[in-house]
Amino acid sequence: MSSFISSLKTTVSGYATYRGREGHLSFVLHRLTGLGTLLFLIIHILDTSTVYFAPELYEEAIALYRSTPFMLGEIALVFAVIFHGINGLRIAYYDLRKPEAWSIGRQRKSVRGTLAISVLLWLPAAFVMFRSLVINNFLGG
Repeated sequence: MSSFISSLKTTVSGYATYRGREGHLSFVLHRLTGLGTLLFLIIHILDTSTVYFAPELYEEAIALYRSTPFMLGEIALVFAVIFHGINGLRIAYYDLRKPEAWSIGRQRKSVRGTLAISVLLWLPAAFVMFRSLVINNFLGG
C-alpha cells in the first residue's frame, strides 16, 4: 500500500510542478475533465437507480441537485464534457490522421484553439444554466 501512496504522490507532484505550458495544461485539463465526467456518471447512475427502490431518497437527491452549489457544478460539468470531447478529437486527429504534422508550435496553437472553441461552445449553455439558477434560486421564479 505504501508503494501505491508513494507512486500517487509522485504522480500528483509531477502534474502540479511540471511547467510544459500549453501541452501540460491540455494534458492535466483532459485528465481532470475526464475524471469529473466519470464521477458525474457514477453519481447519476446511482441516484437514478434509487427511483425504483427508494423513491423518497430520489426526491431528496433531486432537491439537493437544485441547490446553488450543485447547479454551479452542472455548469462546470458542461464545460468539462465539451472540453474533454473537443480535446479528445484534437488528440485523435494528431495521433491517427496527421502524426507527421505534430510540432511544438502546432501543439500550442491547437491547444489554444481547443480551449477557445470549448469556451465559445460552453458560454451559451453556461448563460442559460446560470440564468435558470438565478431565477429559480434567488428570484423565486
